[in-house]
Amino acid sequence: MTLLRSLPLLLALSTGAFAAETSPPSHLVVERQTLEEHLLLDGVIEAVQQSTVSAQTSGRVTALPFDVDDSVPAGALIVQLEDSEQQARFSQAQAGLREAQAGLTDARQQFSRIQSLHERKLVANQALDQARNQLNAAEARLARAEAALAEARKQLDYTRITAPYGGILVERHVELGESVNPGQPLLTGLSLEHLRVVVDLPQQYAGLAREQRRARVTLPNGSELETGDMTFYPYADPATHTFRLRMPLTEPDGQLYPGMLVKVSVPVGHHDAIWIPAEAVLHRSELRAVFVLDTDDHPRLRQVRLGVRNGDQVEVLAGLKAGERIVSRPLTLSGAAELEPTEETAQ
Repeated sequence: MTLLRSLPLLLALSTGAFAAETSPPSHLVVERQTLEEHLLLDGVIEAVQQSTVSAQTSGRVTALPFDVDDSVPAGALIVQLEDSEQQARFSQAQAGLREAQAGLTDARQQFSRIQSLHERKLVANQALDQARNQLNAAEARLARAEAALAEARKQLDYTRITAPYGGILVERHVELGESVNPGQPLLTGLSLEHLRVVVDLPQQYAGLAREQRRARVTLPNGSELETGDMTFYPYADPATHTFRLRMPLTEPDGQLYPGMLVKVSVPVGHHDAIWIPAEAVLHRSELRAVFVLDTDDHPRLRQVRLGVRNGDQVEVLAGLKAGERIVSRPLTLSGAAELEPTEETAQ
């Protein structure tokens, strides 16, 4: 009933309400256009660098300088283990190295004396061979002591766990005073400096997306993010039958965090049709119409059938043909405001 009551008003407006116009209203020429069809998907931002540090030696946790959600600079101490045992082994290794160095010095001096006497034929060859063997043994003991010191230093360093890169601490797996063993997880962190977008592509669009290798990533506020080269996973998820697409963000926004949702628009085809601005269409209940300019530049109301919408453009399935002129902003015409839907009819 609403549509039937609206038709007399629409006809009256199209034939008489604009007769007083002295110049043709703002208009545009209808043309067929080829627009790209895009698949709009939900993408997730994730950190490129996200890792869990684990204990490499045994000990008791004596310090946890940072808590969850704290910002941690690269190289900062994040876990300190009790190191008295490692310190003792390191001191022993240092003493062993000094002893080996002294033994090597003594062996060299002894070998030098025996060699001098041997040259003057004051000692037998056996004495020279014995001195040489003692020198070789001393050199081997020094090498062993140096290796033992390096191992002791490494074990001591393992009691100080530092951040491999700057980022945010997101999870703590141990508490102060807890004893840990090698391989036990300690802390988990991620970097906000290197982020990427991950999206799952339906199987039927994966092949075309690989060929196009283009996508547009936007935030909910409409701002577009700069992305790098696409990486396509070479296998599909057996549960969802989707292929994963990954794109690094070349200029991450400071307000972006892992886990946030973004919109990813992927071109999947082309559509040839008549497209007109959405603001050129008048709505009245179920009626959709445009004003077409005749040869005398008079606007005439014509009902149209619409298809899909692409941004600020809408597809016209029937009612218009290429080359016709339509009023681009019908709401600027006198009386056109009455054609807008009310709360009762805009269902």
